[in-house]
Amino acid sequence: MTIKRTLLTVTLATSLLSLSAVNFAYADSSSQFNDLLKDHWQNANQEQVFFRKDPDAFRMNGELPSFSKSSRDRREKYNYSLLTQLKDINVNKLSDKEQVTYRLFKYERQAEAKSYQQIDHYYPLTYYSGFHSYFAGAPANMSFLTEKDYDNYLISLADFPRYNKEHISNLSEAIDQGHIHYCESFKDYHKSISKHIVDNVNDSVFYQPIKDMPAKFSAQDKANYQQKTAKLITSTVIPEYKKFYDFFTKDYMSKCRSNVGISELKGGEDYYQYLIEYYTTTEMSADEIHNLGLDEVARIRKEMQVIIDELNFKGSFKDFIKYLRTDPKFYTDDPRDLIEKASYITRKMAAQLPKWFSVLPRQTFDIKPAPNGGAYYVASDGSGTTSGTYFLDTQDLKSQPLYTLEALTFHEAEPGHHFQSAIAQEVDMPEFRKTLYHAAYGEGWGLYSERLGKEIGFYQDPYSNFGRLTYEAWRACRLVVDTGMHAKGWTRQQAIDYLAENTALSMADVIGQIDRYISWPAQALSYKIGEIKIRQLRKMAEDKLGDKFNIRSFHDQMLKNGSLPLALLEELTTDWVNKQL
Repeated sequence: MTIKRTLLTVTLATSLLSLSAVNFAYADSSSQFNDLLKDHWQNANQEQVFFRKDPDAFRMNGELPSFSKSSRDRREKYNYSLLTQLKDINVNKLSDKEQVTYRLFKYERQAEAKSYQQIDHYYPLTYYSGFHSYFAGAPANMSFLTEKDYDNYLISLADFPRYNKEHISNLSEAIDQGHIHYCESFKDYHKSISKHIVDNVNDSVFYQPIKDMPAKFSAQDKANYQQKTAKLITSTVIPEYKKFYDFFTKDYMSKCRSNVGISELKGGEDYYQYLIEYYTTTEMSADEIHNLGLDEVARIRKEMQVIIDELNFKGSFKDFIKYLRTDPKFYTDDPRDLIEKASYITRKMAAQLPKWFSVLPRQTFDIKPAPNGGAYYVASDGSGTTSGTYFLDTQDLKSQPLYTLEALTFHEAEPGHHFQSAIAQEVDMPEFRKTLYHAAYGEGWGLYSERLGKEIGFYQDPYSNFGRLTYEAWRACRLVVDTGMHAKGWTRQQAIDYLAENTALSMADVIGQIDRYISWPAQALSYKIGEIKIRQLRKMAEDKLGDKFNIRSFHDQMLKNGSLPLALLEELTTDWVNKQL
C-alpha cells in the first residue's frame, strides 16, 4: 500500500511539473509577444507615424512627425527588427485571441516592409487633401482643455517649418523621378494652399483654438496664449504656406504630368498593383476588378430603372439624372439646414440600432461643416476628451443633394464609420488594433451600412432610395474607372463620362471624384470590394445557420475585432459560424 501511494505521489508530482512547464511555456510566449506589442506601440507614439491609420484623423501633439529619408530609414530598420523578433515567438503557445493579434500584427509589419520599397513619399498630396490641409484641419479634430494642450499646440506650430521643408524635399525628389500629379486634376490645387495665407490672424484656422479657450484660464494666461499663437501664425506658419505655395506653383506644377494613369510612369505598373493590394487587402488584378465593376454597374442600373418606372417618369435614364441634378427641390441653400437634416436622420437611426446590434458604442459624435470641404468622418482620439465627428460639405451645397443624405449619413455616422471606430476603441484588445484602418474593411462596412438602412426601414422616399442606389453605383463605377485610367489607358474624359452616365452625382462631384481617383490610385477600389465581401459573409452565415442566424450577433462579429484584412475577416467569420453549428 505504501509503495502504491509513493508511486502515485511521484506520478502526480511529475504530472504537475510537466503541466507547470507547459503553462510556463505558454506564459513565456504570451509575455514575450505582449512586450513586443508594447514596444511597438511606444515607438509608434514616439514617431507619431501609425501605419495604416486614417489620414483624416491627423492631430498635432507637440513636435510633429518626421518624413525625411533618415526617419523613413529608421522606421524601416525598426520594423525589420519586429519581424525578426516575431520569428522567435511560438504562435502555437499563444491563446486563441493572441493568435489572431499575432497574425494581424505580422500582416501589418509585412505590409509596412513593402511600403518602404515603394514611392508613397512621392505622393503626400491628393486632389482632396495633402500634408498641408491635414495640418490645417488638425485643430478641428482636437480638444483644448488644459495648458498642456495649448503648450503642445505652440510646439507644433513652431515645428511646421521643418515639417514643411521635409515634404517639399520629398516632392522635389518626386519631380526628379517623374512622379508628379496630372496637370488637369491639379490645376486649382494651389487654392488649398493659398486659403491659409490670410492677412488677419483672426481669419486663420490655426487661431480658432484661441477663440474658444476654457473659462477656467486666467485673463493673463489667455492673453499669453493669444499673443504667442498670433505671433507663430504670422511669423512662422503663414510664411511657410507661402513657401509651399511658391514651390507648388513655380516648381511642381511647371513639371506636372500629361499622362493620366500611374502605370504609365516609371515603375508605375508595379506601384499600382502594390496599391491595389494595400487598399483592398486582396491579390486581385486590375482586370478582375474592372470586370467585377462592369457586372455590378449593370446589376445596379436595373434596380435604378425600377424606381424610375415606379415614379412614372416620362423620359430616359439620362433625362431622369438631369432632372435630379437641376431641380432646386433636391438641394438646400442653407448650410445649417443641411446639418439639421443630417442630425435628424442620425437620431431616427439611433432609435433603431438596438434591434440590429447588441453592442452599441458609448462614444458620441458631432456634426460639423468640413474645414476643407467634402464629407467624411474623423474618429475620436480615444482619450475620452474628443468625440467622433461627421463632417459635411457646407461650402458647395450643389455637390450635396438631399436625396443622397440618408445614404451618406448612414455611411459616415451610424451604423457606419462612427460605429466601427468607436467600438474598436472600446473593445479590450491591443492598442495598435484600435486605430488600425484597412480601407476595404472600413469603407466596405460604410457601404454595407448604406444598404442596411434599407432593411432597417429608411429610404421611404423613392428619390432617397434612388440616392442610395446612385451611391452604390458610384462605388461600382470606381472599380471600372480607377482601373480604366490606371491600367487600361482610359482618358480623364472617358472616366468622367462613364461616372456621369451611371450615377446621379452632380457634375461638379463627378469631375471632382475622377480627379480624386487620378491622384489617389486604388483607394477608391476598397469600398465595393469590402462591401461585397461582407455581404458574402452574411449570406454564408445565413445559409449555414438557418434558423440559428441572428443578425445582431452577426453584426457584433463583424465589428468586435476591429479593422481586419478581408481574408482574416472571412476566416474568423467562418470559425464563428462553425462554432455555432
